[in-house]
Amino acid sequence: MLKKYQPILMKNTILHLRLPFSLFLMPFFWFALSQAQNLHWQTALIIFVLLHIFIYPASNAYNSYYDKDEGSIGGLENPPPVDKNLYYTAWAMDIIATVIAYFFVSPTFAGAIFIYGLISKAYSYDKIRLKKYPIISWLTVAIFQGGFVYLSVIQAVDNIIPSALFQQKHLLPALVSTLTLMGFYPMTQIYQHQEDAKRGDLTLSRMLGIRGTFLFTMTTFIISTFSLLYFFITLSPTTATQDMGLYFIFTFPVILFFLNWFYKTYKNAQEANFKNTMLLNLIGSLSLNGFFILLFLKKVL
Repeated sequence: MLKKYQPILMKNTILHLRLPFSLFLMPFFWFALSQAQNLHWQTALIIFVLLHIFIYPASNAYNSYYDKDEGSIGGLENPPPVDKNLYYTAWAMDIIATVIAYFFVSPTFAGAIFIYGLISKAYSYDKIRLKKYPIISWLTVAIFQGGFVYLSVIQAVDNIIPSALFQQKHLLPALVSTLTLMGFYPMTQIYQHQEDAKRGDLTLSRMLGIRGTFLFTMTTFIISTFSLLYFFITLSPTTATQDMGLYFIFTFPVILFFLNWFYKTYKNAQEANFKNTMLLNLIGSLSLNGFFILLFLKKVL
């Protein structure tokens, strides 16, 4: 009987890893690579695999195990039931990634992803559950999935001593990364208000309301855009105009979809659903990935 159910359990576990969801966090990896001065290619490839195949999916799995969602979640419209396998898989993937990072990247990067893993678990773990606190969870996700990942990647691929990261040329793009997620993250919660209310999780989107979430994201996007402009003008003034022009070309589809969705949702709150949220995430991640990959190619070619 156990053997009969093993393939089902394995399939459910794989689905809860939500591997395609790693695409949404990929822009900050490419942003770091686009700013690297002495890029170590082998290191960059290993880091790419560790983050997007191990660390982010492990975080998804752990979150799914403790949330036990019955409704749609990021990357899964109809999540299957969870079991203890998911819990062990999340820990195993984090440990494997940390060991690989220690021996094939650096002890510093291994420490960074270990810290990331612990923070992501504190976000969901029922005895701590940062997710219950709207401001703390928002800041935690934005800082660690944005600026922290950016600094961790550029430190490793450029082989920078950690103390050297406290320079404007590193801290400014880390801030841009954090601000970008500060805007996008509440939008990922906009369709989960009822599900979050069942568990007693007061997310930032629930606190702001549907219309408030749109307005908040719009404001934060403007702030992050100006911070990116300041970064380009400060550190690469000769190409700042060109780079910002490319940024607006790449992000124009996101802005267009966002404003159209806001208009439809203003008229009908039911439009704040899973399908539209995933579409925004997809368009936004493809746009930002495309922009930062282009910056990276401009540097290396």
